[in-house]
Amino acid sequence: MDAEKTAKKNLLRPGSEVSGTAIKGYDFNQGVDFAKIVKSFSSTGYQASNFSQAINIVNEMIGERSTIFLGYTSNMVSSGLRDIFRYLVEHKKVDIVVTTAGGIEEDIMKCLGDFILGDFKASGKELRSKGINRIGNIFVSNSLYVKFEAFVQPILEELYREKKIITPSDIVWKLGEKINNPSSICYWAWKNKIRIFCPALTDGALGDNIYFFKFKRNDFVIDIAEDTKRLNDTTIGLKKSGLVILGSGVVKHSILNANMLRNGADYAVYINTAQEFDGSDAGASPDEAVSWGKLLPTAQSVKVHGDATILFPVLVAETFAAK
Repeated sequence: MDAEKTAKKNLLRPGSEVSGTAIKGYDFNQGVDFAKIVKSFSSTGYQASNFSQAINIVNEMIGERSTIFLGYTSNMVSSGLRDIFRYLVEHKKVDIVVTTAGGIEEDIMKCLGDFILGDFKASGKELRSKGINRIGNIFVSNSLYVKFEAFVQPILEELYREKKIITPSDIVWKLGEKINNPSSICYWAWKNKIRIFCPALTDGALGDNIYFFKFKRNDFVIDIAEDTKRLNDTTIGLKKSGLVILGSGVVKHSILNANMLRNGADYAVYINTAQEFDGSDAGASPDEAVSWGKLLPTAQSVKVHGDATILFPVLVAETFAAK
């Protein structure tokens, strides 16, 4: 067999017919129609189609009146997504919130002063000399941490004087009550009686404040076990459970682990940039969660690889805000 015939035989093999959605993008000859652009994601492929699936899943969990767990990491609150989380809690669009320490403290700090758009490439040495902290391309003056300490310490003292063991979510509850500011997620959570759980409360400025407070009140105790029970108990007996998790780490695992106790959630949407090659839960796919019983085998789920600051506002526009 000559070279031409060999090459053609290997390259030009007939394939089976493929059925399904034809790949097609938005036609700008139709003008600019943002609703149709988002709708076109379903046939675009790659993460656009995963994102379209995420929109459909969230709409179904809303339509089925699922109990909705919202999880987000602290960097999301550093960004403008904080205002979107506040909207969801203000209008009771979600039922349970799980975040990290920064997701609490930075919500409160933004009531005390502004975070400022900066530069990813700003010199750490120069910023340090000026007392400016950098979160990606967001600048935060250290003066806000001073104001935060002045706000938090009297609240810890008040909780201490109540002479009862408190939980991390109790501290968040009290912060929301005392800040009394409608721009705050914590304020609306307190007002609407939505628990915000923070499994890693000491990992941040809140932890620093607890550390400082322990010098004055060495017998001050926070009961993390009671909050673990509270969060886990929220999943027992639910008719439908839906998860929207932005980012990963302790937030993602805490929500999934709680739902494992009901034998798995019915719906799950992940938006993060973590990979699964290292075996971490951070990058784990929804299908891995099925193996643990964190998601039901029949669950509708998707992971969208991408930046939540871009994707989540569009998701909310097409789901929670459209209802």
